[in-house]
Amino acid sequence: AAQNEQSPIVEKDIEYKNWTYKNVLTGQEASLRDLVKGKKLAIVVYYAPWCPNWRHDAPLLQPLYEKYKGAGLEIIAVGEYDPVDSMKNNLDFMKITFPAYYESTDRSEKEKTTHYGYRRSTGDNRNWGSPYYVFLDPASIEKKGDVLLKHTNVINGEMIMDEGEKFIRQKLGLKPLDPKAAVAGKEKVE
Repeated sequence: AAQNEQSPIVEKDIEYKNWTYKNVLTGQEASLRDLVKGKKLAIVVYYAPWCPNWRHDAPLLQPLYEKYKGAGLEIIAVGEYDPVDSMKNNLDFMKITFPAYYESTDRSEKEKTTHYGYRRSTGDNRNWGSPYYVFLDPASIEKKGDVLLKHTNVINGEMIMDEGEKFIRQKLGLKPLDPKAAVAGKEKVE
């Protein structure tokens, strides 16, 4: 059961930097700048595998990823504060297919991570900060240098899924959902 730390999508000043992390499943390194090329919207979601809030959001994010990846959405998970094997097991258990990388592997590293610094700078005062979302418009990120952007949308907690899907559709240039079709489960990606 999640701790109900739902939080709205808010605009914040954040000096969000490019990173190069290892993939949880393959160990291959990739830079964020490369991962978002050709996308219309990228969501970086920081998580701890043992966190009940992440365990609440993960199975809700997966259908959003499946539904909108063909329209230009990328979701990138960044694991924190647990061994890589635990991250692998969590992704498998949660049936997550979007790409997952990791920044830290030990709980004692919490205050040394960029994740910790970012969320504190945007007003997230939770102890562990899982999940924590950063939204990137790849067309607007800086083409060179370490800093990708200085202002963007974040979520300091669990995503409010209706709000999140509405935001995603808007950023992807899709029509708003028809409430009747959404209730009937017949909404389209167009």
